[in-house]
Amino acid sequence: MQAYGWSPEWEAALLASGHAGVPGRVIAQHRDGYRVATSSGEITALPSGRMRHDSIDTDLPAVGDWVVLHETRIVAVLPRKSAFERRAAGTEVRGQVVAANIDAVWVVSSAGQGANPRRLERYVALAWESGAIPVVVLTKADTVTDLEGEVADARQVAPGVDVVIVSATRGDGLDQLRARLRPGETIVLLGPSGVGKSTLVNTLAGREILATGDVDDDGKGRHTTTHRELVPLLNGALLLDTPGMRELGLWAGDTGLELAFADIAALAEGCRYRDCLHRTEPGCAVLEAVEKGMLDAARLESWHKLHKEAEWVASLNDPLLARERKLSDRAGAKAAEARIRDKRG
Repeated sequence: MQAYGWSPEWEAALLASGHAGVPGRVIAQHRDGYRVATSSGEITALPSGRMRHDSIDTDLPAVGDWVVLHETRIVAVLPRKSAFERRAAGTEVRGQVVAANIDAVWVVSSAGQGANPRRLERYVALAWESGAIPVVVLTKADTVTDLEGEVADARQVAPGVDVVIVSATRGDGLDQLRARLRPGETIVLLGPSGVGKSTLVNTLAGREILATGDVDDDGKGRHTTTHRELVPLLNGALLLDTPGMRELGLWAGDTGLELAFADIAALAEGCRYRDCLHRTEPGCAVLEAVEKGMLDAARLESWHKLHKEAEWVASLNDPLLARERKLSDRAGAKAAEARIRDKRG
């Protein structure tokens, strides 16, 4: 199992868990179960009935997890050292672990017109929150002329994050990525469909492992990756490819936002009030930076939007915050009704 990252640290974690059984790592998730790598080979396994009954969604196995098996039943998940979580797609409000026990998150985006700064900010915030190190990977460098400008734009919306621009067809930047592939470490590739994640995995692996597809005429990528899969490389590193995600809701605290918007956090140190909301307060250093052109107004608006979303998610699992939100909503509704009555006379 060393090929999938098994180490003395995980051996110690297994002993500390108190669970008897066979260890394995979840390397893929399908509708009919999990594919798990063990010392005896790969098997298809399902969570035990007790695990399904007792666990919340984010405690269930995810790709990258080390688990304990009794034959073909997963009876325990070893404590994670990191996890990339999002709010699950759909109307039901619940968390979903996309990848577990990762060392780095490669946020993959197309260079040029395919780049979306607001989406990139969201990915980077969740990447920091996971406990892993984010890297922005801009693909399709052969389709743009101003490479330095593309990198500079990405660094503006991802301060403090390394940015690598690559071309799988020309080979640009691939050596920089290969230098980051360290034996025993797991890297997850995240990004929308059509940005070339699977092509990147195949190129770095040196062989065709994952299916790839073209981008449609409307610029939207086709979903060639249909499930998350952990791919071991010859040098001992592991890459985790993921399907393109149309929805990427926050499901965590403020740590990721603080790091993703480090430029705003630094400016906020100069605000007159400690609890400044950066909206209309006097002496707000953040608003002053926007007025002087030092900070993009759209970036500040994105910060407001993501913070509001994070507060809403936090209130779902905190009764006190939920009550405060309800009271605030009621107060806002009453104020709106009062303004309407005043207008009508």
